[in-house]
Amino acid sequence: MMLLDQIELTVGAVAHGGHCVARIGEPPGRVVFVRHALPGERVIAEITEVHPGYLRADAVTILSASPDRVEPPCPFAGPDRCGGCDLQHAAPAAQREWKAAVVREQLARLAGLPDFPVQVEALPGGPMGELLGWRTRVRYAVDATGRAGLLKHRSHEVVPIDRCRIAHPNIQALPVTDRLWPSTDSIETVAPSAGDALVIENEVPVQERALGREWTLPARAFWQVHPAAPDTFAAAVLDLLKPRSGETAWDLYGGAGLFAAALAPAVGPTGRVTIVEADPRGVSAARTALADLPQIRVVPAKVENALRGRLTGPVDLVVLDPPRTGAGRAVTHAVIAAAPRAVAYVACDPAALARDVRTFRDAGWRLADLRAYDAFPMTHHIESIALLTP
Repeated sequence: MMLLDQIELTVGAVAHGGHCVARIGEPPGRVVFVRHALPGERVIAEITEVHPGYLRADAVTILSASPDRVEPPCPFAGPDRCGGCDLQHAAPAAQREWKAAVVREQLARLAGLPDFPVQVEALPGGPMGELLGWRTRVRYAVDATGRAGLLKHRSHEVVPIDRCRIAHPNIQALPVTDRLWPSTDSIETVAPSAGDALVIENEVPVQERALGREWTLPARAFWQVHPAAPDTFAAAVLDLLKPRSGETAWDLYGGAGLFAAALAPAVGPTGRVTIVEADPRGVSAARTALADLPQIRVVPAKVENALRGRLTGPVDLVVLDPPRTGAGRAVTHAVIAAAPRAVAYVACDPAALARDVRTFRDAGWRLADLRAYDAFPMTHHIESIALLTP
């Protein structure tokens, strides 16, 4: 099988990463990971990568379409185009079911939970509806001629565009794609919840609002990219953990302190919330924004280092919001050793979540609940919040 060869396939189930699984050859057959297809479709697919155990391919002709297939709203979506959106060809409900199926499959395969129920909830839509105009931070790539665009899937090739349809309207209005950028290879933009959208040329401060509070943080510091995500996720964490007055909580990988800000009023003046964050930008933002909450302290450290000495028990509640790679065994075991009554695990990668859930389960804990949110419409990405209890 050669690159750009075309084969006819019957498309199977979805898989983590924005593709479906098909097979060719004698059963069980060689695996083909197919993008731009939907389960059950018959397609002509073009081979894009050849590996010893599997192939990658793009569906270029749809012979038999799924009833869930729709016309992508963006002319730059599709095979050999912008790689940012995996699911523009799927109806909204089908996108959410796709993501729910991925989370279920990861929990079954990696966490040993074959029957855990998962449903994906849509976040409130913005000025461009449910699926478009939500992304408040966009990084453009610049090609050799100075044109701004977005990268192809698994490629450094830049696709020049007129505008990104999932970008916030205020970002779409910025003068980025209608001019040349001869002296840079990337452009970062932000549309904060308070103030004007801007092209980030240095670490200028921006204002974000959530939970009735305001944060001032550098434009490149981490903040959720969907406008409805901060309030929605904080409410979910509170609902799952049900903090009580006087309790102690750890907000690990706490960033600017969103979850700590939600926990502090619930544990009250006799409670204690400790934020652990390694990024100085998040530490500074948390200290400034939450200075009126004396029950919060901020520990500037890597989580694994803080758990080896600077955090001392007992602790009642833990919020884990690790990077995409997950918390990992060392951090998970340290949290288990602290013996909280509940852990809320906030995950942007279902595979990393499932691996860490397995570590909790091997130590006698259980996955008590899980909320999943379509915080990244049109893409395969998903946010999940899991409740783990001893």
